[in-house]
Amino acid sequence: MTGKIIHKPATIRDVARLAKVSIGTVSKALNDSGKLKPETRARVIAEAKKLGFRPNDLALSLHRGHSLTVGVITTDSFGRFTMPIVEGLEAQLSDGGISVFLCNATDDREREARHVESLLGKRVDGIVVTARRSDRRPALQVPVSRVPVLYAFSQTDDPDALSLLPDDEGGARRATEHLIAVGRRRIAHVTGPEHFEAVQLRRDGYRAALKAARVPAPAGYFLAGAWSEAWGREALDRLFVRGRSVPDGIFCGNDQIARGIIDGLRERGITVPDAVSIVGFDNWEIIAAATRPPLTSIDMNLKELGREAGRRLLERIAGARLRGVHRLPCSLIVRESCGAGRPDRRET
Repeated sequence: MTGKIIHKPATIRDVARLAKVSIGTVSKALNDSGKLKPETRARVIAEAKKLGFRPNDLALSLHRGHSLTVGVITTDSFGRFTMPIVEGLEAQLSDGGISVFLCNATDDREREARHVESLLGKRVDGIVVTARRSDRRPALQVPVSRVPVLYAFSQTDDPDALSLLPDDEGGARRATEHLIAVGRRRIAHVTGPEHFEAVQLRRDGYRAALKAARVPAPAGYFLAGAWSEAWGREALDRLFVRGRSVPDGIFCGNDQIARGIIDGLRERGITVPDAVSIVGFDNWEIIAAATRPPLTSIDMNLKELGREAGRRLLERIAGARLRGVHRLPCSLIVRESCGAGRPDRRET
């Protein structure tokens, strides 16, 4: 049996490397703009044709009269959620020669306002707002109305705003359905602080999956606490009470909680996944891959969310009136902790 070879499309970086010029020079040559030597322009165009490179038509149409820069304002100091989003955003915008400026506001409104002022001074074509959690926040104050703003892994009460978020409820439902599919019928959900919207949505997805499969949700099987390994261990003390039916599957609200639960089960001599199957949420690979056994987890596909943010922002820069909250699907990354057989596969 032979596998099908998938060729990735050429990028502007590939053209620049073969033509031995900068990405900016490639952008100017293909857009027929800027002051370039005729032989340089011809060489770039020839290499682009050889590679079959087709630049983003929408991005090219925006070149004249724009700075080809976009700002990102975040409150995610550690970059856990922001960096994959920015990676996807840059990947989507780079073929149009558009650069990204990243600013960290650290939940400081005055600092955020200074960043906005600085970005407007650079004449950015748009601003993406992101954060370390997807809860609602005050709308970004941008005094220049022509500069479009998009929220990615963040949202606001502004009815005219455009927000892109992961589908927390759908991801939780997928995790719970997977535990049911591997034969678990006593499934608990241990998660973070209940006032977070993501926690509420994941709880709803968990309960919806149990209801659809007619699997009971005993009292005490939903536990909300901190986003920490310590809370995962503490939750076990509440779940594994002598004389009470104990869970054979646990869906965790994040990977840190899941790791704490797996460590706690090991200390009790309870094997994972033989006795208890575990599924986490976030697919934080530095934790999920290092957990023993490796952790099955829900991936929020933040890089793809960043790509989609780039596509939508280009449309808004071009004048499209886009608004509303759009939730993008999550994926299930199957590893050994759930007992589903062949590990390390993605189910979308």
